[in-house]
Amino acid sequence: MRIGEVADKAAVNVQTLRYYERTGLLPKANRRSSGYREYAAETVALVRFIKNAQELGFTLRDISELIALRTDATKNRRQVSKLASRKIEDVERRIRALTAMRKTLSALVTACEKGTSGQPCPIIEALDDEQD
Repeated sequence: MRIGEVADKAAVNVQTLRYYERTGLLPKANRRSSGYREYAAETVALVRFIKNAQELGFTLRDISELIALRTDATKNRRQVSKLASRKIEDVERRIRALTAMRKTLSALVTACEKGTSGQPCPIIEALDDEQD
């Protein structure tokens, strides 16, 4: 299959396929005598695998590792589970950070709304706050 066909079937941009190939997530495509890339049919499934992993928050480095483990997932269950568990910990860290951010912003909005019109907005003051 040519690059455009793979991109259409995998619902990605042609540039995405080129990027995945450059970074090693996809194997280098064979080239026709015309110079066009020729991909194996399995490439569509691999690209979908990559996109699904990205949607779950895995980095390209993680995905590279998952692709390597994908060849025999039953044998590599422990490693796959460990990688996914690290991702869960990362997600939980980000949730805590976002919760703290929301709490801070909510307090600033409340303070801004309750302030008097002659006073600077606490949000602006918080953003202008210079640390020594």
